[in-house]
Amino acid sequence: MATTNDLKNGLVLNIDSQLWTVIEFQHVKPGKGPAFVRTKLKNVLSGKVVDKTFNAGVKVETANVDKRTMQYLYNDGTDFVFMDPDTYDQISVSPQIVGDAAKYMLENQDAIVARNDGNVLYIELPASVVLEISYTEPGLQGDRSTGGTKPATLETGAEIQVPLFLETGTKVKVDTRDGSYLGRVN
Repeated sequence: MATTNDLKNGLVLNIDSQLWTVIEFQHVKPGKGPAFVRTKLKNVLSGKVVDKTFNAGVKVETANVDKRTMQYLYNDGTDFVFMDPDTYDQISVSPQIVGDAAKYMLENQDAIVARNDGNVLYIELPASVVLEISYTEPGLQGDRSTGGTKPATLETGAEIQVPLFLETGTKVKVDTRDGSYLGRVN
C-alpha cells in the first residue's frame, strides 16, 4: 500500500483487481477545498488510458511488478521463448502479449519482461533497434536524401518507410514505439 503522495510515473497500481500504470500525475492544491491528485492511468493489459482523480493522502494499492532483462531466444511456432541470463530459466510468452514488439525482435536480443505473480504482463524493447533491410526497390538516379520515401522490408519481416537512397543490405536504426526510420548505421 502507498498513498497518493507516493505516486510517480511508471508505478503500477492495482485498482478493482486490474493493473494500471501511472503515465502522468499532478498534485493540485486549489485555493478552496482539499488537495487532490489528478492522474492519467494506462491499463497494463488492454492499453486503455483513463483519467482518474484521487483525494490527497488516500491509500492506493500498488502491484508488485518484476521487470527483468531477458534474452529472446526463438519463436517455437506458437509462442516466443525468453531466457533469464542469470538463472537460465526459460519462459514462453504468447504472441498477444508480445504484440507489435515481435516486428522488431531478433534472436538473442535483450528485452525487458514485466511479470506480476508469475504472469507475463508485457514486453518492453529498447527505444530503438538496429536492423538490416532485407528487401527494398533499387534507388534511381536523382534520388536524394531529402524528399520521398519508399517501403522497405526489414530482416524481421516488418515493413517501414525509408528514404529513396537506401538499398538492400543497409543497416538502419528503427524506433520500436512507432516503427519510424531514425537513420542509417554504418
